[in-house]
Amino acid sequence: MIRAFDLVVSAAMLTLMAPVIGLAALAVYLETGGPVLYRALRVGKDGVDFEMLKLRTMRTGSDGLSITASGDPRVTRIGSILRHTKIDELPQLINVLRGEMSLVGPRPEVRRYVDMFPSEFSRIHSVLPGITGVGSLAYRNESEILGRYEQPEEAYVTEILPDKLALETRYVERRSLFTNLELIARTLKSVISGS
Repeated sequence: MIRAFDLVVSAAMLTLMAPVIGLAALAVYLETGGPVLYRALRVGKDGVDFEMLKLRTMRTGSDGLSITASGDPRVTRIGSILRHTKIDELPQLINVLRGEMSLVGPRPEVRRYVDMFPSEFSRIHSVLPGITGVGSLAYRNESEILGRYEQPEEAYVTEILPDKLALETRYVERRSLFTNLELIARTLKSVISGS
């Protein structure tokens, strides 16, 4: 039931949002040149790696931390707008159509962080990762939160990630189409209000 819902809604959203994605991709290209898509290696269902698609929000060749705190110099001017509005996440609708992601689920993480919490992630990886979910909503302004810390990665690993894991584990235990619809509604409200 959830997979059928994901397919129908993601196909419809991809069609409706194609002009927005196209304009955003053009803006990324005009600002920095180079590829407009960023292929982020993430860990998905059953612990399998996949390439999560995003519109590129950082300068080409930007390496470093896997997390982004506010004021990160790698983020471009257009990238900052795309991140704030979550438009950079829209290409993940393709991941949903491919069966690598769901509209709702735990956010996929990089292998390095997964290896730090193997038992917690093994429960979470029993379902497809999502474009949105309880962890994403609870930490919608994660980069601003991390910007308050002198050591943002340490804060992420010791404070934010354990809390996200607890939230996502509870979601997996209670997952249903109704729960997903509720989380989609909350996500839309959050994006529209900007809060």
